Amino acid sequence: MTNPIYMIDYLGRVSIVPPMSLRNRVRSSAVLAAAFLLAAARVPARQSSTAALPTGGNINVVRTPEDWASLSLEGSQLQAAAPFRGETDQTAEFVREIWQVQWRNYDPIDLYVIRPQHVAKPPVVLYLYSFPSETRRFLDNDYCRGLTQNGFAAVGFVSALTGHRYHAPRPPRQWFVSELQESLGSSVHDVQMVLNYLETRGDLDMTRVGMFGVGSGASIAILAAAADTRIKTLDVLDPWGDWPDWMAKSALVPENERADYVKPEFLNKVAGLDPVQWLPKLKSRSIRLQEVATDPVTPEICRQKIEAALPASGQVVRYEGASALYQVSSSGQLFQWIKQQLRPQTKTSSASLKPNSRPGAPQLRAAQRNLAQTD
Repeated sequence: MTNPIYMIDYLGRVSIVPPMSLRNRVRSSAVLAAAFLLAAARVPARQSSTAALPTGGNINVVRTPEDWASLSLEGSQLQAAAPFRGETDQTAEFVREIWQVQWRNYDPIDLYVIRPQHVAKPPVVLYLYSFPSETRRFLDNDYCRGLTQNGFAAVGFVSALTGHRYHAPRPPRQWFVSELQESLGSSVHDVQMVLNYLETRGDLDMTRVGMFGVGSGASIAILAAAADTRIKTLDVLDPWGDWPDWMAKSALVPENERADYVKPEFLNKVAGLDPVQWLPKLKSRSIRLQEVATDPVTPEICRQKIEAALPASGQVVRYEGASALYQVSSSGQLFQWIKQQLRPQTKTSSASLKPNSRPGAPQLRAAQRNLAQTD
């Protein structure tokens, strides 16, 4: 029997779903989104491409040249079209803007920029959830109220091959994991392009930027921070990584596809996109690693290697299960640590979680027990 997988909903609440239902749900969106995407995609005329996306049909989709193996934007020809402003919502606590941005052929991105009311140039946190997340959470007023609490801006979007970005004419057999090099490489580039756009706005404090990531979004956050020093602090929950072991043991990988993903040719393509390789190089950043012990998507051996790669200044918080994570997220505490790191007068976290603490230190174990005890 396949282990269930937890997901975090709009308000940070934890739900449990079977792995196969996630894959089927995402793959079915390819057909449903085809007509909309082909009609609405805004392709900048100045972009040139040489590679075609195989579709299995008669549609020839030309890719924008992009080096997925490189974390840097160098070697890629991503040029931002003028952003298109959609809906703007105003509440007493925040302003929510929905933008469509694009720098890649046939890949418009819905970008949510949520600012606190009456705060000039607030610090900003990017939120990137795991495959197969959607953007609906950013339309929930209670969720946005929590994100902007205490004067912080929030920016949300989804990674490549996820949500509205997974669509025809891409063949359904191609999905986030089967195209992992593209999924990670494109998304790391997206983070940098989003930061470029945010800098042009002039209404955010781009000297205080953090990123919160979950699952694959956490992996992308680590890789993006390695590529872009504008990201000062990271809060990552159950990042994917250690690709040889992850592909061999993750519950998210279908058994009938697993053999393809443990082949040397597949693993060689993603070797340079492994968070285990890049985490040790982030010594100058504030990093918190959160782990759920029962998460079947990231096997225990992968969690151990990711934790071992964390810089000595990083913090580790372990949850015994999804219910322990739920206790923290439902109380509104899940996003407080990253905000604390971005406050100019508070470069350290709370007294119970000192930045230099490592697993095994008495004060960290005590803090973890208080934070993550189960029923």
